[in-house]
Amino acid sequence: MKVASPAISLNCQPLPVSIPPSLRRALLLTLAATCLGLGQAAAQGTGADAPYEASAPLSWELKGARWFDGRQIQRGNLYIEGGVFVARKPAKVNRKMDLRGQVLVPPLAEAHNHNLQTAWGWQQFAQRYLDEGVFYAAMLCGDPPSVAEVRPLADQPATPDVNFVTACVTSSDGYPLATLLKDANPDTARQQQQLVLLDTPEQLEAQWPAIRERAAGGMIRAVLAHHERPELRGRPDMFGRLGLSPETLTALTRRAHADRLTVAAHVESAADFDAALAAGVDWIVHLPGYANPLGDPPERFLISQESAEQAARQGTVVVTTVAATELFQPAPEMLAALRTVQRQNLARLQMAHAKLLIGSDVFMGTALAEVKALDQLGALPRPELLRLATRDTPRALFPQRRLGCFEPGCEASFLLLLGDPLEDLSHLDQPLLRVKQGRLLTQLAQVAAASSLASASTADPPKKAAGGKKAGKAGSKKQAAKPATSKPAAKANRPASAKAR
Repeated sequence: MKVASPAISLNCQPLPVSIPPSLRRALLLTLAATCLGLGQAAAQGTGADAPYEASAPLSWELKGARWFDGRQIQRGNLYIEGGVFVARKPAKVNRKMDLRGQVLVPPLAEAHNHNLQTAWGWQQFAQRYLDEGVFYAAMLCGDPPSVAEVRPLADQPATPDVNFVTACVTSSDGYPLATLLKDANPDTARQQQQLVLLDTPEQLEAQWPAIRERAAGGMIRAVLAHHERPELRGRPDMFGRLGLSPETLTALTRRAHADRLTVAAHVESAADFDAALAAGVDWIVHLPGYANPLGDPPERFLISQESAEQAARQGTVVVTTVAATELFQPAPEMLAALRTVQRQNLARLQMAHAKLLIGSDVFMGTALAEVKALDQLGALPRPELLRLATRDTPRALFPQRRLGCFEPGCEASFLLLLGDPLEDLSHLDQPLLRVKQGRLLTQLAQVAAASSLASASTADPPKKAAGGKKAGKAGSKKQAAKPATSKPAAKANRPASAKAR
């Protein structure tokens, strides 16, 4: 196939001229229909906003590949068959590509958000997750009926894989009642059904059946919020913004662990962080200092080195959420002070070798926003930051799966980037290819349907026809007469929503 212009690309945006001709041909051959069919697709109401489609599982040969292994860039050839990486070239290859200069990274994961836990949110943001290369997510406080609507949409070949948490426990005046209810007061709090309200350890046994039923996904989210300031309980403006007592959280955690459930604690202050550790929770889902709605002195959010070391000893993971800070629009001097505290907190957790996960809690965004915010903060070396986003966080969300790696047996899910994100993080912004469990993700159905046909390859040189023009014509006629293309085409028309696993 002759490449006449650099104007055709995977997402109908110009391919950079720096892409080697061999790779350019491979990308065009693989996904030419994406742009060549744009006019027709636009007329049919599809295009950039169309839902992603997944191809059939493909067998891949990726020659001259470069990939991020969690520490550095490795080089070699990679092979994919049956949705996983394999050690040897498959007997039948659907896609061969020569990847000279480009870099493969595992997809990103989002450990803290709420934007996919309703039908409206799913419609608005599910595509954005795939656009930004985020294939895995945790939604940390969903209303059970709302989650029941969207749960069947997740974990499909062309959608994000999502853990939904619907067991959300807070106090009768606790967060997030203030945001959930139009008029947050004791009467409306008692009537709502989204959250389980718990004020004392003695109430736990009566409430446990409801909590346990909601915790079918294996996790409970509990709220701590400025527990060290009891005077806030008497303020009407703080109703719906507080949380559990440490004693109640401890009782809840013990009961949950007896049933082999994970407890994730929302915290605000450094004192909340310490109380969560004392209670024995498994996750702390905010780095203290992510917000300061009360205008407290920044030192209230600074965790001690002893606390960081305790988190490491207990195996308690901490979800970062530093991208959320600017959403609260603090004054410039307060924002700078909070950023300083965040750097110190991350440095202490790193020094203690505590476990970190990437989560943004940015409703209008994804983990990509958190990766950028942490990179701008400068608190984590870029290889570590990328490892957290692409390996540690996905594995924490789905511990039974082999994610974030390129070894034989690992799920063959990756992003193809133009260049090395360790050198320039902006390469994460526009992946050239998205592949999930060996399936090519694209926004035009005809591309997904055609992808299982004969291989488009730049890895092997084209074969020349023997015998000059006559032989070429004869060869063309012979090839055209083959009826074999009908069978693969039929396979390709199978529903793209069929589960990969």
